[in-house]
Amino acid sequence: MDLAFSDKDEAFRREVIEFLEEAWPEENKGLASNRTGYTRENYIQWHKKLYAKGWVAPAWPVEYGGTDWTASQKYIFEEEMAKAETFRPLSFNIAMVGPVIYSFGNEEQKKRFLEPTLSCDIWWCQGYSEPGSGSDLASLKTRAVRDGDDYIVNGSKTWTTLAQNADWIFCLVRTDPDVKQQAGISFLLIDMKTPGITVRPIITLGGDHEVNEVFFDDVRVPIANRIGEENKGWTYAKFLLSHERSSIAGVPQSRRNIERLKQIATEEDLDTQDAFNRKVAKLEVDLMALEFTELRALANEMAGRSAGAEASILKIRGTEIQQRITHLALEIAGDYASPFQRELGANSVLAGPSHAIEAAAKYFNGRKTSIYGGTNEIQRNIIAKAVLGL
Repeated sequence: MDLAFSDKDEAFRREVIEFLEEAWPEENKGLASNRTGYTRENYIQWHKKLYAKGWVAPAWPVEYGGTDWTASQKYIFEEEMAKAETFRPLSFNIAMVGPVIYSFGNEEQKKRFLEPTLSCDIWWCQGYSEPGSGSDLASLKTRAVRDGDDYIVNGSKTWTTLAQNADWIFCLVRTDPDVKQQAGISFLLIDMKTPGITVRPIITLGGDHEVNEVFFDDVRVPIANRIGEENKGWTYAKFLLSHERSSIAGVPQSRRNIERLKQIATEEDLDTQDAFNRKVAKLEVDLMALEFTELRALANEMAGRSAGAEASILKIRGTEIQQRITHLALEIAGDYASPFQRELGANSVLAGPSHAIEAAAKYFNGRKTSIYGGTNEIQRNIIAKAVLGL
């Protein structure tokens, strides 16, 4: 694609900037980079502002609430959102289950779920990983057994992000234990208020309640809540993961984080050190290469071609860059990068500079990025098979 932005693109950029200046107040800046600093209400309020503007789901088809933007407009929107330090729209809704519902759901399911998913009247969470079934997702054990017009679901999910906020969960469940693992899985939509569901928090190394365990004890789920055909859930899961992996790259957010590192380095007089400057320069070069790959993927999307192996490339390189940024932030913080800085507080006599308070927490939390959405090792296998034919 042509990487030069047209006059029309630049006019669109000005429109986005004006909207963000009005809709995202100055006092909200910084919240998006610190998950302990915002609430469920913060997130929903911003999601609904984008929904009211018609900008919450740029990649969706127009008939379901999408924008019909060009690839360059989508990229500009993401870029300016990152510069303004806003939240991204809830990914479980927009980048994950929404596309599955409009692609594979029946008309009744589309009418029931798409609009509240778009508007965030339903907050979704993802029920994929289980104890012992993460990278090897096809080995999942959560069972769904038919009982009249319902399934009875028993089992558990783990690392369920923000399940404490969720209204519904989209789940992979085993509906046939006697066939090849991938062939016996179904895709269910489950109301989190259903009797028999228990959510237990997992506190991360950074001290956040971001992920959870979810237990299902004889949970009754209507068969009408199954997406597509029984035992074909693996197909829908792979479709969802390709969308998730493409969105994980986070190029605009990484660019913003590198700029923040450079600002901190100037304040700490590190910008005069050749070793530090080389690390930053290498990050910027690698991020530029990733940016061009993402733009190619967007162009393919606009041409109606699937992401394919490019989604895995974006996931690998994007998450590696994110981790390198958090590692460099830890280096800058030095001895002040204590895991307990949050507990000490900014006014403690032991507290260092303000940028050090979150450095360790973000570093620890960032270790997960190369694992979720399919581990980077698995992504390399996908690339080897799809591109090299191995």
